Amino acid sequence: MKYKLILSALLFTSFSAMAQEKLVLTNADYAQAEKFLFYKTMPLVESKKFPGDTLTKERRMGRRDNNSIVSPDGKYQAFIKDNNLWIREMLTQKEIQLTIDGAKDFSYATDNAGWKHSNQPILRWSPDSKKIATFKQDQRNVGDMYLVTTNVGHPQLLQWKYPLPGDSVIAMIHRVIIDVDSKKIIPIKVAPDPHRATLSDDISSSGTFDDVDWSDDEKELAFVSTSRDHKIEKFRIANTETGDVREVFTETVPTQYESGWDKINWKYLPATHEIIWFSERDNWGHLYLYDSKTGKLKNQVTKGNWLVSQLLKVDEKKRELYFIAHGLEDKNPYFAQFCKINFNGKGFKILTPETGDHKVVLQENTFTDSYSQPEVAPVKLLRNYDGELIDTLEKTDVSKLIAAGWKPPIPVKVKAHDDTTDLYGLLFAPTHLDPNKKYPIIDYIYPGPQGGSVGSWSFAASRGDNQALAELGFVVIVLEGTSNPLRSKHFHDMSYGDMAQNTLADQVACIRQLSVKYNYIDTNRVGIWGHSGGGFATAAAMFRYPDFFKVGIAESGNHDNRNYEDDWGERYDGLVQNSDYAAQANENYAKNLKGKLLIAHGLMDDNVPPQNSLLVVEALEKANKDYDLIVFPNEHHGYGQFSYYMMRRRWDYFVKNLLGAEPPKEYKLGGN
Repeated sequence: MKYKLILSALLFTSFSAMAQEKLVLTNADYAQAEKFLFYKTMPLVESKKFPGDTLTKERRMGRRDNNSIVSPDGKYQAFIKDNNLWIREMLTQKEIQLTIDGAKDFSYATDNAGWKHSNQPILRWSPDSKKIATFKQDQRNVGDMYLVTTNVGHPQLLQWKYPLPGDSVIAMIHRVIIDVDSKKIIPIKVAPDPHRATLSDDISSSGTFDDVDWSDDEKELAFVSTSRDHKIEKFRIANTETGDVREVFTETVPTQYESGWDKINWKYLPATHEIIWFSERDNWGHLYLYDSKTGKLKNQVTKGNWLVSQLLKVDEKKRELYFIAHGLEDKNPYFAQFCKINFNGKGFKILTPETGDHKVVLQENTFTDSYSQPEVAPVKLLRNYDGELIDTLEKTDVSKLIAAGWKPPIPVKVKAHDDTTDLYGLLFAPTHLDPNKKYPIIDYIYPGPQGGSVGSWSFAASRGDNQALAELGFVVIVLEGTSNPLRSKHFHDMSYGDMAQNTLADQVACIRQLSVKYNYIDTNRVGIWGHSGGGFATAAAMFRYPDFFKVGIAESGNHDNRNYEDDWGERYDGLVQNSDYAAQANENYAKNLKGKLLIAHGLMDDNVPPQNSLLVVEALEKANKDYDLIVFPNEHHGYGQFSYYMMRRRWDYFVKNLLGAEPPKEYKLGGN
């Protein structure tokens, strides 16, 4: 009888513990979490301005206006009509046709990179507004992509040119100069170039026609031709009156070349017959000075175990360069600083010495410097170009934010999967954390390789729904894994040829290390989610690490890069004949799924076509695996009006399957 009582007590205790863990979340719980989203937190952040802050930002060169590009003198708008390039007189609205031989799929200034397509013209006006540098883009034999609307009655077919890795024909650009007054077209005398650029996978990533630079007298146009696999860069100078081209120099790299991040870092200096060039040839992104007549290297300008991300100002008279650098801060190598150096590599100086991530806006004789950290609010200063402090312009007040319960994320530093490389991230914990409890952890992932999970390292009151998820009873980690930019070239190339690595080994290593330092993290309950490349990484995590990741949400993933636009895969994996794309495709590992997986996709996604997710769905069904699916019948890559619906479903999925709780029924998110 005594043993029965003991057994009964044990059973009752066990049942009571289970009952206590069985949670039911209410509308109030979700409303509390919603307080940490952007539209709730931003009104609580206030800038305290000081009298000296009278500066304004102005942009005028080559500005866009209603699918047109306005000339520097403001007299004309250039636009595409009937496959040809036209201009419109701003004063009279008179339209003038500049070209006449444009044709369907072989038109002038076409903005189509497959994943991105619009009616915006891609061109560069000359400084005096008398010439235009552009191209005819030949897509006549490029393969098509198809999407179909969902509606009552006959569906509408969306069809456009969308080359894929391995296609024998891709979009090619035929470079031209157009004289506006005479309407004369001067073909630039080089073979057609692949639709490629040094900055990223689009010829207009910076918002204009990339990799071209006019001389001040408009007689020359410097440009860079990029090979299909991004391994060969040819610097060329064209005579804009004859179209003759002079080959200056070529840079060849073993993986993929890029000229900077968010800005192209090469510049032609015709007055001194020089070229500022960017290269990672010594494992770090640095500036080099070339002779434009001979193509010979004069000297390396910047040097060290750090990199130049953006060349912002060239003072040809003083022979000084002003640029953004990363890797100079001991606390965090991703923090940006504004620096200057002489053309000859001497006189290096950091102009923004305060610890933090610096953002600068340049004026004629001064610049503003706003610096912050993820957990430290911004301060805005006014400096001259010697770095001397002139005035304090703004300080950000977050007292209302803190009073509302906000707490900053925790910066973390861990070792990568190689147990050697330092990685950096942000940890989000519940504001009412109980250190004696165990919390499931959610890994938000964007693997890159063109940019990672954290994004900006400056202060932000809200970073997606990371803190909101934490408020529901989770810990959230955002880690900048290996194979992403703003570190060494070796660091960025770690996944070259095998993007399916997706920094996943880093994520696993990070979570295990964090659980030692923060013992409230439960490594038996690990979730992961991401969008686009993050959707690709999430499914890969669930299939390749099925015993570690228990719940995943894969949104709009490019699960098989043979089904995503040509430039992406061919840039980071190499050409199909040189890389095993099939070995990286998620559908080939779907049979390994053990946990709970939710797949989401917009059926009108013209960036990552929905067939990417459907390949995984089909593979799961063939393997007799359970999965969950959300589709948005008429939405594109980001889900548009249904983005908050997806967010709420994401919360519900983690609450139910990772937290083991019941979410409220159909809570309405959306800032109301």
